[in-house]
Amino acid sequence: MTQMTLTKTRLTGGIWEGELTGAGSAEPQLNVSHQGVAVPGLRLEHDAARDAWRVTVPIPANLISDGVQTFVINDAQGQNLASFTLLAGDALAEDIRAEMDLLRQELDLLKSAFRQHCQDS
Repeated sequence: MTQMTLTKTRLTGGIWEGELTGAGSAEPQLNVSHQGVAVPGLRLEHDAARDAWRVTVPIPANLISDGVQTFVINDAQGQNLASFTLLAGDALAEDIRAEMDLLRQELDLLKSAFRQHCQDS
């Protein structure tokens, strides 16, 4: 049996989409979980011309919240095929602001050092 590969194609409108190859024509058994709890709604659609499966996972609104939310897609044997992460909320914004502040400070330091270098040359 060939190795199954699940590749993300896009995330739009609250639906994660991917393409599963290497599964053959028999419908594969996939599971989606969030914090160890099954996420319902996974759909598979076979594309015989490409010998691939289109995988769609609707993200339940009640699972979107502040912080980091990771979803894992496994096959029937428990092998991790893919995962996706959602980041949201005030805590994230503070992290981004802190990182931006640090980057600004480093940029100011580089500008100062460059100006000094140009004066010395």
